[in-house]
Amino acid sequence: MKRSRLPLLAIFPITVITLVTVLPLAIGTYPLRWQSGSLLPRLVTRQATTRPSTSSASVTAVSATATPDAVQTVRVARLWRPGMPQWGVQLYWADDPRQSIASITRQAWLQAKYLIGLKANSVALSFPFHTGTVTSDEIFASSTTPSPQRLGAVLEVFEQAGLRTTVRPLMDEKSLGGLPNWRGSIRPADRNAWFASYRTFLLPYLDVAQRYHVTTFTIATELSSMEGDPRWQSLLDVAAEHFSGEIGYDANWDQYADDPITMPVEHLGVDAYFPVDAPDTASVHTLVDGWNTWLDKKATGPLPRILLSEAGIAAMDGAYAAPGDFSTMRPGNSEVQANWYTAVCHVVQQRHMGGVYWWFLPFISNPFAAPNNTDSRLDFASRPHTEAAIRSCFASPGRYPGPGIAPASAVAMGGAKGRSAWPRSARPGAGG
Repeated sequence: MKRSRLPLLAIFPITVITLVTVLPLAIGTYPLRWQSGSLLPRLVTRQATTRPSTSSASVTAVSATATPDAVQTVRVARLWRPGMPQWGVQLYWADDPRQSIASITRQAWLQAKYLIGLKANSVALSFPFHTGTVTSDEIFASSTTPSPQRLGAVLEVFEQAGLRTTVRPLMDEKSLGGLPNWRGSIRPADRNAWFASYRTFLLPYLDVAQRYHVTTFTIATELSSMEGDPRWQSLLDVAAEHFSGEIGYDANWDQYADDPITMPVEHLGVDAYFPVDAPDTASVHTLVDGWNTWLDKKATGPLPRILLSEAGIAAMDGAYAAPGDFSTMRPGNSEVQANWYTAVCHVVQQRHMGGVYWWFLPFISNPFAAPNNTDSRLDFASRPHTEAAIRSCFASPGRYPGPGIAPASAVAMGGAKGRSAWPRSARPGAGG
């Protein structure tokens, strides 16, 4: 937001003190929702409980009306190191090129401050890229795809904040025409042309990831129909010439549970929306058992090579049976979301998994503003019960006890069979 240009001599200390102390009282304490890069004067009247404090040794508390202009630089108190779980959040960035580099830099600091207040040590930045129909050979950027330069500005902030970073291009599904078509069902007419086009798109982003010391580059997400193609190895060989960090792949939850995934990557993530048949009143223990039933289909015991690249659930009634439902708007229920988060964290800790990234926060949003009834139920920002569950999870010990990490295996990591039942088109990256 632009600031008024007043002569410095016209501003006396007593005036400044008066503005700082009196103006908030005159305006009130209701937060404003920040959307599309500007503060909109839309009053939020539903605030269930007082938000837990975000203050810590590394971050001072921020008011619910905080704007990017007011954000100071912050830094993670305990940096991520190999062997530590990744405690993170998925930020989804559908870019608006009308926003300046300065604006998105301030926004990145705002998000960093919020994440550090949650005790996160990691962040994944997902952003859309595009294709044509399910048989298209072309991959391309659009106005909502951040340019490599703009991506670099945000990555620089996260690097300065000490957050472990993952770059994660995500195929937008709008042009695919809706179910049964989705990113996991594409069938390019010429696979050689598709891989060549995808390589051309990825290389500038790999270069930026290298420049800003990104830890992981997710080479693809949920491209089930393309898994196992021998051309991936050639693409990864080229990628390794541009990016020296870890290269991963994120599989869909049902793929992981049913069949092997043969992708020549260093780490496997799972977009984990395992349904559990349980009432809203179910205990955390019941939810943990439901998750372990799914995971045991692949392997029992510790899963140190498996990362939950996406986990989340809507804060509403009846969500346990379809945690990945991105569009339904049933009555809100914050306890359902908070208990799910707590259960997932227990599973990650008990099975010594690589960590978890909660889905999701829109990059262009104010996470300190309370949600209202028109916001996505999947959004967890400023839902006090869920935030408390996240902080409790992320405050856990920094390293797992016991034996070291097992060697990676490209086979038996996941699979492909069946599709999820929720509407894909309502999910960011699925058309909007």
